[in-house]
Amino acid sequence: MTANAPPFALQDMAGETRRFPTGRPSLIAFVKEDCNTCNLVSPLLEAFHQAWSETADIWMLGQSSDGNAILKDRHGLTLPILDESALKTSLAWDFDIVPAVYWIGADGERRAQVEGFVRAEWEQLAEQAARELGAPAAPVTWSDYPEWRPGCGSKHLDPDIHDRLVADAEDSPIRARRIEIASSDDIEEFMFDQGFSDGLPLVPPTPERVLRMLSGTARHPQDIVAVVPPNMAPATVEKVAINAVMAGCRPEYLPVVIAALEAVCTDEFNMHGVTATTMGAAPVLVVNGPIRNRIGMNMKLAALGNGNRANATIGRALRLVVRNVGGARPGGVDRSTLSSPMKFTMCFAEWEEGSPWDPLHVERGFQREDSVVTAFAMTSGPVQIVDQDSRKPDQIAGTLGLGLEGVFLPKIHRMPVDALLVVCPEHIKTLTCEGEYSKARLRERIQAVTARPLREMVANEISGAGIPIASAAKMSEAVLATPTPKFADGKFIHIVVAGSEAGKFSAAFHGWVTGAAGSAVVSKKIED
Repeated sequence: MTANAPPFALQDMAGETRRFPTGRPSLIAFVKEDCNTCNLVSPLLEAFHQAWSETADIWMLGQSSDGNAILKDRHGLTLPILDESALKTSLAWDFDIVPAVYWIGADGERRAQVEGFVRAEWEQLAEQAARELGAPAAPVTWSDYPEWRPGCGSKHLDPDIHDRLVADAEDSPIRARRIEIASSDDIEEFMFDQGFSDGLPLVPPTPERVLRMLSGTARHPQDIVAVVPPNMAPATVEKVAINAVMAGCRPEYLPVVIAALEAVCTDEFNMHGVTATTMGAAPVLVVNGPIRNRIGMNMKLAALGNGNRANATIGRALRLVVRNVGGARPGGVDRSTLSSPMKFTMCFAEWEEGSPWDPLHVERGFQREDSVVTAFAMTSGPVQIVDQDSRKPDQIAGTLGLGLEGVFLPKIHRMPVDALLVVCPEHIKTLTCEGEYSKARLRERIQAVTARPLREMVANEISGAGIPIASAAKMSEAVLATPTPKFADGKFIHIVVAGSEAGKFSAAFHGWVTGAAGSAVVSKKIED
């Protein structure tokens, strides 16, 4: 054992500050009053003090300030007992079990260490100390002690205490500015008042909670995940973790939130435009791959609704980062005319096991074993598509197409706009009841059943939307009779499977503008 022991300065029971290292050999013992084994060894430590105190410092560091007096009176101790109730020294010395006893050289070098009580180990430590001090052995009748007794877990390893200690340590990974509030203040109300909230209560991001959240990723807390519009502010892993805590995430969700943020902060996704448009667009996240099951995401009953922590909080965490780091708040850059509940959260997993097709992420070029999040910019949804009567594949495919005709407005066709179609399991059964029914065939069917003569797209007394009358007047009858499908290309129709096995209700999300002037669908691999 060669590493030097960390220095400390602690008060003894007389209020005197004792500083380590002392320049002399030292025996440092960490104990707590409610540990039977610590009580067992207390007379031993007193014997060491009586034998060697002229040439060495024998100190007991008690992990409970109240317990120190109890130990002193119970065992008639005269050795210095230091108040280690703050537990910072215990954290720095990095042991698991009390009693933890160290024999330290005059130069501060750790020369021997024991944890718990194994009689042979304690005898060996005592012999080494006496030998190196050139002093007689301590007057201990070792046969009076048991061969072995288990120690107790050190108090600094209590999960709540440990996370707080690490968060407060000098080398803490937490660097974000801390906000102190008065003890009488209501922290939840304070967060509302400061504008951190999306309108719902938040989980206070205490240092220990943030530290636990950071354990969900191997990335360094100060790594920059993305530059977040509209303020173009850098979002570190730590800041993402803070917002994930406020959203109610578990640590294992953090890699998904990070990947989702990376996706929406690309130029292709155009988060600034998604935020600023008066149409009220919002990110919709679809998660694929093994992580769905590992973190307990919902892809079946109520997959697009409430009730699942992972689904709800991952989407909410993304929105909070965009709000609190990027500055996207209603009334500022966010100018949504009506906005949408999707501005709170919208995240779900595809039920790959219930799908006859390649899952979304495989379609988009990833391996099936990859975990991937895909971000869509959607203006409305989920809009239910109801068909409890169709019994043939082309019938149900036709219904799904008619359901998509409402994107933007039924009268507007040949749209370069993404739509996300969520097909429920019972509709899948109908689609495949006569054999394979590919996604390509479904897209072709949607385009076919939504094709309308161009003249139906012309503005009229019923609706002024569509092709201006003056423009239509310049078109030939042949052009006006041309069947025009809903979407400019079938590639804009994205298809996933989710939902309960009971109920013939699929759903659609309607997209925002696609392309350079709008938003493209972006997928990111989820890395731990």
